[in-house]
Amino acid sequence: MFAVLTFRAWIELKNYRMLWKELEWKQTYQTMGRIVKAEKDLFSKVEGGDELYNMLCEIFKVNEK
Repeated sequence: MFAVLTFRAWIELKNYRMLWKELEWKQTYQTMGRIVKAEKDLFSKVEGGDELYNMLCEIFKVNEK
């Protein structure tokens, strides 16, 4: 019985770590999305900046409002 409980605890720990990493990525995406939106005018001043801006918006899943 102890082995089963230990195995289940190990699986739960792995799931917890995976969820924690996913939350960290989500926070990173939101932060980068805010930065990209805030610096939109900086991208427009550079040659090819609009394409770069659109690509970064796609990568970081920025919603244009």
